[in-house]
Amino acid sequence: MDSKTILIVDDEQATRQGLKKTLEKWSSGTYEILSAANGQDTFDLMSKTKIHLLVTDICMPEMDGLKLLETLKNKGHKFVSIIISGHPDFEYAQEAIRLGVVSYLLKPVSKQKLIEAIEQALEREASIERIEYMEKVADQKLLKIDRSENQSNSIKEAKNFINENINKQISLKEVAEAVHLNASYFSVLFKEQIGLTFSEYLTRKRLQLAKNRLLTTDLQIEEIALEVGYQTAKYFIKIFKDYEGITPSKFRKITELDEPLIQK
Repeated sequence: MDSKTILIVDDEQATRQGLKKTLEKWSSGTYEILSAANGQDTFDLMSKTKIHLLVTDICMPEMDGLKLLETLKNKGHKFVSIIISGHPDFEYAQEAIRLGVVSYLLKPVSKQKLIEAIEQALEREASIERIEYMEKVADQKLLKIDRSENQSNSIKEAKNFINENINKQISLKEVAEAVHLNASYFSVLFKEQIGLTFSEYLTRKRLQLAKNRLLTTDLQIEEIALEVGYQTAKYFIKIFKDYEGITPSKFRKITELDEPLIQK
C-alpha cells in the first residue's frame, strides 16, 4: 500500500512545527507529515495531495477548524480527523461528532496522548478505506440476490450448499441431489428465482470470494485459485480477467479507491 499522509493545520507556527516534529519522530518515515497555516493553504494542498488524516486546531482566524472540516467534506474529500482545542466547549464537541471527528483533544496535549489518538485515527481510516473499497468492488447483482426474500427453501438450501462447498468441484446435478430435486427442474427453478444460470452464479460467487482473498490476504494466486474451487491458476486467471477486465495480480495492486474497475 502507498504511504499515508497526515496534515497538521494550525495558525501558530511554533505549535504547528512542534506537532510536525513530534509526528515525524514517531513516524520514522512511515508516514508523510505535512502542515498548513490556514484554510486556504489546506484547500490548495488537498487539491493536489491525498490526505488520509487531518489534525487541526479549532481556533484559527478567518476559518475555524470545524468550518474547515465541513467545507472539505462538502467538497468531497475523504479523510479522518482529529481536533485540538483549548476550550472544552460542549457545542464544539457536538459539532465535531457530527463531522465524524475521531478524537477531540484538549490543550496542552501530551506527546503520548497525541500519538495514541493518531494511531487510533489511522486504524479507523484504514478500516473505512477497506470497507469502501470492498463495497466498490462487490458484485452488486450477487448482493441483491443474497438479500432477496423471494426464494424457495430449496433454492436457499442450494445457495448454502454452494457456499459450504465453494472450494470443491460442484456440479448442478450434485447440488440438485443435495436439495432432493430433479436436475432439469432444479436448473429451471434456479434460473427463474435467482436470475442467473447455476453456472454463472457459481462463477460469480467464486470470483467474489477470490476478490476478498486478494484484498485481505497475502496468499499466492495459485493458493486462492484452489481455495475458490479452480484446479489451475491459469484457468482462474482467465475467468477472472473475463469478468473483471484485469488479472488477479493487477486487481491486488490497485490501491486508489477511485481507480476504475471493469465489471460486468
